[in-house]
Amino acid sequence: MHHPVLLQAVLDNLNVKPGGKYIDATLGEGGYTLAILERGGKVLAIDWDHQQIENFKLQIANLKPNANFKFLILKQGNFSQIESIAKESGFYPVDGIVFDLGLSMRQIGESGRGFSFKKIHEPLDMRIDINEEETAADMVNGLNKEGLYELFASYSEDLNSRIIAEKIVESRIGRRIKTVGDLIVVIDKAIGRKDQGTYRRIFQALRIAVNHELHNLRQGLLGAMNLIGAEGRIVVVTFHSLEDRIVKKFGGGHLIKGDRNLQFERSAKLRVIKHD
Repeated sequence: MHHPVLLQAVLDNLNVKPGGKYIDATLGEGGYTLAILERGGKVLAIDWDHQQIENFKLQIANLKPNANFKFLILKQGNFSQIESIAKESGFYPVDGIVFDLGLSMRQIGESGRGFSFKKIHEPLDMRIDINEEETAADMVNGLNKEGLYELFASYSEDLNSRIIAEKIVESRIGRRIKTVGDLIVVIDKAIGRKDQGTYRRIFQALRIAVNHELHNLRQGLLGAMNLIGAEGRIVVVTFHSLEDRIVKKFGGGHLIKGDRNLQFERSAKLRVIKHD
């Protein structure tokens, strides 16, 4: 079983109980969903990436038969529509909802969509749902200098945002920037060195923009509040400050931080939202 970030803290703060109804708004590799089912909860699991849904179906097909699987509903969709997905499924009100805003390891390592700056031969795509039209390459090659600067400055907060935007516009003349490696070469030229921190922030900015992540998060939280019962809880695991600010502003308290010694937990923060 895949163990997602802060699993025990998520389960504790959801206060999972037998017969309770829970929504896993970001199914991923299914770690939260399986853990909730094991504790007797009923789960509506959502993922925007159709391949994640199919991978999870294969995963549970290879597990020992489990009576709790009859209490599982799988839906493909964006959590910005969580309220309509739940109501169309007859799955409300609920006792708890979890949002894990990180990409799964499978998406990073196997999707072939250029989510990682280390996958230099992959196309600069970054769409979580491949049915979306605009890719990261479309943005990098289509936005003007000011548009690129605003994107990087807003979503990466990198101090090199302006010079990187300028170098992209200069470099793409006569040659489209198509792959992860193409963009890395441009960043190196812009800042005069290799810097994984800068790569990580610029790639984060593009992924946020391509997938409208901050807008979808706000919409998802609004919908989630309309689905939880009086004692219900929304647990959100964030991985960068832009997400965390939105959750905190929305009323997310009870901050728990990931283990600084674990690579995939060190930037994680968990916040809990409840009705006033």
